[in-house]
Amino acid sequence: MARIRLKRIYDPAAPEDGTRILVDRIWPRGISKASAALAFWSPKTAPSAALRKWYDHDPEKWSEFRRRYFAELDAGAEEVSRLKKKMTGKTITFLFASKEEEKNNAVALREYLEKSGDDG
Repeated sequence: MARIRLKRIYDPAAPEDGTRILVDRIWPRGISKASAALAFWSPKTAPSAALRKWYDHDPEKWSEFRRRYFAELDAGAEEVSRLKKKMTGKTITFLFASKEEEKNNAVALREYLEKSGDDG
């Protein structure tokens, strides 16, 4: 599997980003499609609105958030497969809007994909 980097979408695009994939359900405020420099937007692999609202970036809920999010990803295997097909090149950068850089959906999605291997 390609190396997956993580980056806030508000940080400038850089050549070392490789394939840039936005993994948020909602388009980030104040970002134009041109400045995003995306290869792909994968809103259907982001957490559901209900799960995102429940989690609310509460560190105490991180473990349970990941469990619930992974269950959503398991149920959405077709979208996960679609995402994997877009992950071309040696480096992939998952982009996210959250100010929380350690415990967000991009971190969890990378963990999920690394655990599942490259069988998609």
